[in-house]
This record gives sequence, C-alpha cells and structure tokens, in this order.
Amino acid sequence: MAVFLAFNATNMKNYYCLLLTLIFLNSYSIQAQEDEEDYSIYDDYELEDDTPIKRYASPKISGMSPQKFIGVSFDAQMPYKYEFSEVTFPQTQNNGFDVDEDNPEINETGKAKFTGGFRFSSNIPIISKSSFVWQSGINYMDTRYNINENLNSPRSPITLPDGSEARSLGRILNEDGLRNINWTNTFFFPLNEKDFIVFQGQMDLSGNYGLDEFQSLSTIRYSAAAVYGRRVNDYYRWGVGVSRTYRVGNLNYVPVVMFDWTSDNRKWGTEILFPARAYVRYNINQNSLLLAGFDLEGQSYRIDDYSINGNSYEIRRGEVRPKLEFQTRISGYIWATVQAGYRMDWSYDADELDGEGDFFRGFFGDQDFGMINNLENPLFFNVGLNFVSQ
Repeated sequence: MAVFLAFNATNMKNYYCLLLTLIFLNSYSIQAQEDEEDYSIYDDYELEDDTPIKRYASPKISGMSPQKFIGVSFDAQMPYKYEFSEVTFPQTQNNGFDVDEDNPEINETGKAKFTGGFRFSSNIPIISKSSFVWQSGINYMDTRYNINENLNSPRSPITLPDGSEARSLGRILNEDGLRNINWTNTFFFPLNEKDFIVFQGQMDLSGNYGLDEFQSLSTIRYSAAAVYGRRVNDYYRWGVGVSRTYRVGNLNYVPVVMFDWTSDNRKWGTEILFPARAYVRYNINQNSLLLAGFDLEGQSYRIDDYSINGNSYEIRRGEVRPKLEFQTRISGYIWATVQAGYRMDWSYDADELDGEGDFFRGFFGDQDFGMINNLENPLFFNVGLNFVSQ
C-alpha cells in the first residue's frame, strides 16, 4: 500500500510538472503571435466617419403589387351593338362639320361579335440608383373586330371630299382592326428622404395601319405627366401633378392625384394614379392578391381611308374599365393575371385634324366632331403572364 501511494505521488508530481510546462509554452506562443502582428495596417482606419450620408426616397412602398417588367396578355370583349353616324368633312375651312351632334343621322348600325386581341407591355429599368431611376418600355395593343356582316352596309355611301368612295367604318374595323404602339419613359427623381418628382413621357402611333406598313410618323401623339410626391413612410405616399393625355380619346389636360397606401398588417391598400387608374388592393398572401377598381384607356386612332389632302381623320377612342383583377405567382418571378370587368364607352367620335396637328377641346370645348358614334357596354376579360420585380 505504501509503495502504491509513493508511486502515485510520483506520477501526480510529474503530471503537474507537465501541465505547468504546457501552459507556459502555450502562453509563450500566444505572446509571440501578438508580438509578430503588425498593427500599423490600422493606422488609417477610422472608427467613425463624420461625412453625412444623403438618403433618398424609395420609389416603392411595402405591400404593393409587384412591378411588371414584361407582360403579355389577351383581351376580349363580349358582343355589343354600335351606331355610327355619317362620315362628314368641314364644308369650308372654318365652317365646321355638317352633323347634328345632339341628334346625329345614323348611317351604320351593326353588332361586334368580338373585339379584342394580343397585348404586349414592357417597363425595363435602364438606370436604377438611389438618386435616380429611369425605366423605359415599348407597348403594343392589337384590337381586332368581328363585325356582323348582315348589318355592315351603310345607308349612304362614304363619299370623300375628292368625290371618291371609301369603305364604311364598320368594314374598316372588321377588315383592318386598330393598332397602338407606344414608347413610354418614366423618370423618378428623389429630392431627399421624403420628397420626389416623377416625370413620364409617351409617344403613340395609333390607327388602322398594318405592321408591314406603318402610317405616317407625323401622326405620333405625345403625352406627358409630372407629379410631385411625398413618401410619408414605408406604407404611405401621396402626390399631385398634371397630365397631357389622350386617355379620353381627344387631347386633354387634367390634374393627377397619387395615393398609394398599405395597412400596418399589409393586407389592405390602395394603388391610385387618378384619373388613369385607381384600385383597392387585398393581399391574400405573399403569392396572391386581388385588385378592385378601374382603368381609363384611350388614344386617338387615325383612319387612313378618310385621311386625305394632308389631314388626319381620327377616332377619339376612350373607355372606362371597372374591373376585378387577380394576380398570383406561378413560379419565381412569373406571375399570372386574370381580369374581368365592364367596358364603358367614353368616346368613339371622330375629328378631322387640319395638317395632321391637333387641338384642345377638353371637357367643355364646343368644336364640332366629324362623326358621332355610340357603342354598347359589354363585359370584358383579360388573361396574361408577367415577368415581375419580386
């Protein structure tokens, strides 16, 4: 027993000596590493930078529907009846048109069994910085008509000022349809962390031309809008401005109101750029949402058959579209949209524009129309796929 205790005492002594030796060597190694490190590399490092950082208002707020970069869709209107008046031209240079606007003489009645077609939209970021955003896109809308041929014959032939005869408007729509192609540019200028300015410019070429033969580029119509806005917080912004627009068909100048808002729980919100569009939004979940509201669509469409002697005869097409729209994620950045609503005719009258220029009638002008037309209001549907920002 004594031998065993003596042996273990000796082993314990050796163990503690070894342990003290390892601790010493480890401490020496750590100290050596600290002595070898060159702290001069941190001489120019500043813990605090007193240079102020300028912050800018974001072009987005939380909860809004995803921004569409590229989209394709198909639009279809249900059957409706129409009435077109006589196609008239000014009797003299300054004497207006020979048409009774209150009780126009109906020259053509018919039924459009189908109206609609393919649509393409794009809104591509060209420059995207915190201090400036520029987005640009080409948009195309092809509208085809299936007119009931039994009711397509006008009561009086369409006689042009040079004495020649032309196709009726119903026949032109049935055979040619209407086309619109535009180039839109949007510029977002944040002034500071709250205030911003948005400017949008647009060029439209609209008419019964074909893609293989464009109409005169002198008939391009220009639209523009400028809005001053304030981003109150991540869930709310507002803005006011003015717009030069053809959305009601003829040239007009209207005030613009922006009101984008999202509730704290991110379920409800608004997306309003009045009068172009206004929606109430309900976010079902992160991958689906529902919009209820309206769009205002329109443009001035040149009818080549009636555009003679250097003038441009144009259908002032404008329509209000109350609708429900469902958006849902298909995969990744691909979202699908389904719309259903009511197409309300705002204007389908016509003007002859002297020298292919334009004039301002607004809501209260008394300039004569060259043609008075009425369309019934049908249901419409639209389905599409979009490549989005999120």
